[in-house]
Amino acid sequence: MKALKAKELREKSVPEVEELIAQEREGLYRARRDLVFRRLTDTAQLKIRRNNIARLLTLIQEKKGGQA
Repeated sequence: MKALKAKELREKSVPEVEELIAQEREGLYRARRDLVFRRLTDTAQLKIRRNNIARLLTLIQEKKGGQA
């Protein structure tokens, strides 16, 4: 899993970004599960997925006019 680029994400619509969030959350769940069962060797993947989710949520707030 690689970090998502903000420039590419800004071109996507809100429903597309929400779908990406769902995919990232599912991937984070699977990565955590694999960590518990000792199948995960790349633990940096957890941080990348968490950062991707935060990046996507921030982007949605920007698109919806949530700049406070």
